[in-house]
Amino acid sequence: MIIRIILLLMILASASAKAEDSLFSSMYVSSQGMQAHSERLKVIAQNIANANTTGKTPGSAPYRRKVILMKNEYDEKFRADVLQVNKIALDRSDYLYRFEPNHPAADDNGYVKYPNVDINLEMIDAKEAQRSYEANLSAFEIAKSNQLKLLEALK
Repeated sequence: MIIRIILLLMILASASAKAEDSLFSSMYVSSQGMQAHSERLKVIAQNIANANTTGKTPGSAPYRRKVILMKNEYDEKFRADVLQVNKIALDRSDYLYRFEPNHPAADDNGYVKYPNVDINLEMIDAKEAQRSYEANLSAFEIAKSNQLKLLEALK
């Protein structure tokens, strides 16, 4: 009888340790996702803030749109793939030109170079990043709730 109880306690301890590890792992993966999408929102905000930033003189380059590149990286400690910011790069698409002959940065033909930032595209990217952040936050909250339930069950 005592051996059965000891075996049962060992099985429960092993199961709770595995469950706890997977809950910590899922919380870590979710937090890394939130961090990556937060960085993405920051880059989008910079793009929107500089959408009308031109050069100061004719021919000078205006602000260039930034894009964020992400990657999945395997984390040995948590035995899971996590989302990481790989790098922030410059979008090499063409600048926009507007005819404004009185602008200080106008060229000889009266055209001013404007950043390659499309506000509509940035707003769509921002909404997607926000939804991804919220999805990771929900997953984090669920894992936290399950962890509390596991602790209550072990009491």
